[in-house]
Amino acid sequence: MKFKIEILLENNDEFATFLNTKIKEFNNENSKFHREVRKKGAVQPINIIVLDENKQWIGGIHAEVYWNWLEINDFWLKKEYRGEGIGKELLELTEKIAKEKGAEKALLTTFEFQARTFYEMKGYKVVGEIKDYPPGSSYFTMVKSLSMGKQ
Repeated sequence: MKFKIEILLENNDEFATFLNTKIKEFNNENSKFHREVRKKGAVQPINIIVLDENKQWIGGIHAEVYWNWLEINDFWLKKEYRGEGIGKELLELTEKIAKEKGAEKALLTTFEFQARTFYEMKGYKVVGEIKDYPPGSSYFTMVKSLSMGKQ
């Protein structure tokens, strides 16, 4: 079998799409969960937007529910609104909605300089850490059981 290796040191959207498509095909062939989640409506988005008095976006949460999990993808609040309990309210509301959609557990990632302590106070536990990513810091994967009495 002959082949050639080509090196590109720049972005190539066409190649990235090719690889992504092939990985999805492989996952679909080997995992019923991957096949099912790709069906229309299988991933249930949750977007909670916080507005100021001028109806300008000042933060919020973007998350998804699938595989009985809540995955929090993005969660941010403008600096002057932090420490007022808004983040706690947003997280609790997101978890409540996710549970109504069938989520039993929650997953998120955060950097050391972001909100690890906040999430730990809300019941999330570190299940993975990549040290020195970025240099001098750590990157954490955190999970939480959304079922009453389970951790």
